[in-house]
Amino acid sequence: MANPKNTADLAKLKEKLDGANSIVLTEYRGLTVGQLQELRNNLGFDVEYSVAKNTLFKIAANEAGIEGLDEHLTGPTAIAFIKGEAVDAAKVIKKFADDNKAFVVKGGYMDGNILSADQVAAIAELDNRETTLAKLAGAMKGSMAKAAAVFNAPATKMVRTAAALQDKKAAEA
Repeated sequence: MANPKNTADLAKLKEKLDGANSIVLTEYRGLTVGQLQELRNNLGFDVEYSVAKNTLFKIAANEAGIEGLDEHLTGPTAIAFIKGEAVDAAKVIKKFADDNKAFVVKGGYMDGNILSADQVAAIAELDNRETTLAKLAGAMKGSMAKAAAVFNAPATKMVRTAAALQDKKAAEA
């Protein structure tokens, strides 16, 4: 008969996995409760960061169709269940790892792919969605302004030529 606490914990892990669009696996050994709370606060509301038993998480991941995380599930594991922007969460986690050498990023899962620790770090270097869209809009605005100037140039030239011709006729008369 299964332990009721483990059954409840497994159900919670499944629920967290279902609600997350990506996850990051970390090792928290050597960190204080205060440091972990600081990380949770920095991650914000779109990320739930919690400690899980490796065996229970393996079962929950397999039942959710996520396979291949076994190599990352050794030692004490805490998981960031990311519901929002994965890039923003990866940036916070990377900065925390840089500031706290005892904190180790093990890997992750995003868009159907198992990620190594290096890939999670690479995601942290990307621009988030808002920044990317702003850059794209700025590039498009600049291109459109240039295109408008090119299309308006013949009409502007014709108006200037007509005005110069009119001034010339007025001066001759």
